[in-house]
Amino acid sequence: MLLAIDVGNTNITIGVFDGDKLAGTFRMTTKLQRTSDEFGITIADMLEHNRLGVADIEDAIISSVVPNIMHSLRSGIIKYFDIQPMLVEPGIRTGIRVTSEHPAQIGADRIVDAVGAYELYGGPVLVIDYGTATTYDFVDADGNFFACVISPGIRISAQALWQDAAKLPEIEIKKPASILARETISGMQAGLVYGQIGQTEYIVRNMIQESGLKDVKVVATGGLGKIIASETDSIQYYNPNLTLEGMRLIYAKQK
Repeated sequence: MLLAIDVGNTNITIGVFDGDKLAGTFRMTTKLQRTSDEFGITIADMLEHNRLGVADIEDAIISSVVPNIMHSLRSGIIKYFDIQPMLVEPGIRTGIRVTSEHPAQIGADRIVDAVGAYELYGGPVLVIDYGTATTYDFVDADGNFFACVISPGIRISAQALWQDAAKLPEIEIKKPASILARETISGMQAGLVYGQIGQTEYIVRNMIQESGLKDVKVVATGGLGKIIASETDSIQYYNPNLTLEGMRLIYAKQK
């Protein structure tokens, strides 16, 4: 089995693949400081509680946008799984060519998403990841990653509201019953959700129009992406496990 670990700014998402099949997924918070022992034991316990044995893990791959935890995480995998994990980093074969300016600035998570979307749905494809930031990454039919848009994520926008406006409360991010909100909480929810929908539709429409590409697939991922994808025709596919699938595909390319 393959252990795939996606280290994001907010969460660490862990997937276990049995061949091409995703056998289980788990999450940990990123911001909690952990030693290598804590990483190794926590991940091993998660597997055992879900009837996935540590001994069944044959290899591991890590994609990370948080460098300062990588030493402990990598050491924990080596110590508790006796595996030298593969890292998604410059030089690894992905099948995607970054032709935009300053390729080194593109995060590993976005490359992995691009690989997953391109391999699973074909190109040209526009990949939207609703994470800490909302990213729109464009890959053409030949696998060239050539354009992107980056905006604040829904949670960042929500936090700005309740942290910087004294009378606005912390709220659950969800679609309200109506855009015609009649009180503060649903009004904030309407602004966050419908604002993100409007942003998505405008950016998708204009990126496709300016690219001149035809038959573009639009694929969304990220925890809050499901809310947006279900409310707009601009998104054709929603895949919550796109990043993990991309890591599996990258791992296979190295073998």
